Amino acid sequence: MLYLAVGASLWWWWAGGGLEKQAAQQMSKIEDQVAADSVNQYNIAKRQGDAMQICVQAGLVSAAYLQAKDESNYQQWKITEAADCERAGISR
Repeated sequence: MLYLAVGASLWWWWAGGGLEKQAAQQMSKIEDQVAADSVNQYNIAKRQGDAMQICVQAGLVSAAYLQAKDESNYQQWKITEAADCERAGISR
């Protein structure tokens, strides 16, 4: 009887979308971590002072937030990217 209950519970979790929900949550965490790593890399480039590299890194941060579907941070970083790239002599 116990095996039947455990089996039914596992089947319900799997068939009810539990596995998909867990995968989506894990993917969201990964996307957030990628965005945070991109910001850290941008800050390293900014400390080094190479305007072109700063522009490139700002673009990568924007792309990471777009991938993470984080619209508010994406919009903020597109503004940062445009300003950094302007300083590097690239119009966006």
